[in-house]
Amino acid sequence: MSDWISLAASQSYPAGTLYVVATPIGNVADLSLRALHVLGLADAVACEDTRNTGQLLSRVGLQRPLVAVHEHNEREAAGRIAERLAAGERIAYVSDAGTPGISDPGARLVEAVRAAGHPVVPLPGPSAAVAALSVAGDLLDAGAGRFTFAGFLPPKPKARAEAIARLAGLDHAWVCYEAPHRIADTLAALAAGLPGERRLLVGRELTKLFEDIAVMPVAQAPDWLAADPNRAKGEFVLVVEGAGSAAADGLPDAEAQRVLSLLLAELPAKRAAKLAAAITGAQTGALYQLALAQRAGDADD
Repeated sequence: MSDWISLAASQSYPAGTLYVVATPIGNVADLSLRALHVLGLADAVACEDTRNTGQLLSRVGLQRPLVAVHEHNEREAAGRIAERLAAGERIAYVSDAGTPGISDPGARLVEAVRAAGHPVVPLPGPSAAVAALSVAGDLLDAGAGRFTFAGFLPPKPKARAEAIARLAGLDHAWVCYEAPHRIADTLAALAAGLPGERRLLVGRELTKLFEDIAVMPVAQAPDWLAADPNRAKGEFVLVVEGAGSAAADGLPDAEAQRVLSLLLAELPAKRAAKLAAAITGAQTGALYQLALAQRAGDADD
């Protein structure tokens, strides 16, 4: 083991550099040796939440000065980080879990530091999206290894349904994150907005003690979740099989959605869906589900 530690320590770590460090998404043993070395070497660790990062450092036997850099202060904090880099310090940046900048803060900090003329070095490591994709099998292979990362879907029903409709026609897999308090609504929206046989991978609590990975037709996902109350607990990654061809599935494209929205302003949902289908050639059922979601979203607004 000491040889591996020496290998990490023997590499070059220039001063005046921002090190963007991926941290575990659950299992602390996933922290890389190079990440461990940089966290110990850094003059300060900038982080999304000082409490979470403090606990991580304590678990690996480190104590470093912590600087809060989160979504609410990222622009202002970036200027202070750039000043410290100009003074020759090494700063490591971590988010609460996984790779910074991927549905986490970090992008603005990186941009500001680079604009100030300081180098930025990535230390790759854990990513919930990539972890789920690595066990997606044919869901990913069907698109020749390509995928789209969608982050978190919108929380409101209308916007979520519209986002699913846009993603549904992709010929390759797409992946998104979801929180426990929204997972039931999201699985129901996927079942309503996609062909029932489209396959879905649900990854829950990846790398943690109660990790759960299940693949099923999207139509079965709401019942799968409801079958066990424990399945609604934890953080989720969803991988959705690509369409292969949007036309083959008859899913509503952007023009069909536009026509539907215009008709919904004047007509009941069922009538608007039938007319939109006749005008655009999209499937009436898919348009009707989208119409219902839009009406529900309007009611929430």
